[in-house]
Amino acid sequence: MRGLFVTGTGTDIGKTYVSAAIARELTRKNLSLAYYKAAVSGSDCIEHSDAGYVRDSSGIKQNTESLLSYLYEKPLSPHLAARGENRFASLERIVSDFNSLRDSYDYVLSEGAGGIICPVVWEKDCHLMYLDILKALKLNAVVVADAGLGTINHTVLTISFLLQNKVNVKGVILNNYDCDSLMHTDNLKMIEEISGIKVIATLGKGDRNLSLRYKNMEDYFDEC
Repeated sequence: MRGLFVTGTGTDIGKTYVSAAIARELTRKNLSLAYYKAAVSGSDCIEHSDAGYVRDSSGIKQNTESLLSYLYEKPLSPHLAARGENRFASLERIVSDFNSLRDSYDYVLSEGAGGIICPVVWEKDCHLMYLDILKALKLNAVVVADAGLGTINHTVLTISFLLQNKVNVKGVILNNYDCDSLMHTDNLKMIEEISGIKVIATLGKGDRNLSLRYKNMEDYFDEC
């Protein structure tokens, strides 16, 4: 099985929208793909969550329950939403649920929540971050960033943190990208030059399909 983890520079920068575009790239080639998100907050049912959106908008053939492990109703950081419901995520269950998909699909796309420094559980006796989940699943990562003002700083810092924690970063995907914008094209160039990591694709505002810059999207999925 080949896997890939989608993280981002923060909340509301388009991770889920980009994840759906990545999934669409693979499903239109009839590749066997599953989607997985460990913890989702801000929805009262899976179908109306980020996970449901990715599945339904990309044509993934996957049962609803396998899309995620933990769903919280309030639109809060997962650790705070979990505390409010007194229902906390278990890394053991997350790994088990992910491995179930590993046995049934050729590719698995996993998406984080917020940025990579996002607490999923933060209690006195247990600290679980999305970084811990990423490393436990033994996945490489792509970083989703907005193409606009401020993205150089946010993106390079996110990449630096991942590399410091021995995560292999496969590339950056710029969302809301306008190829006619001097700022956007310069942001792309500067991210690559400062971080040493390639911007592998862009996605224009409202576009459904990625503009890939180097190779096919499935080639960024690595064996895990």
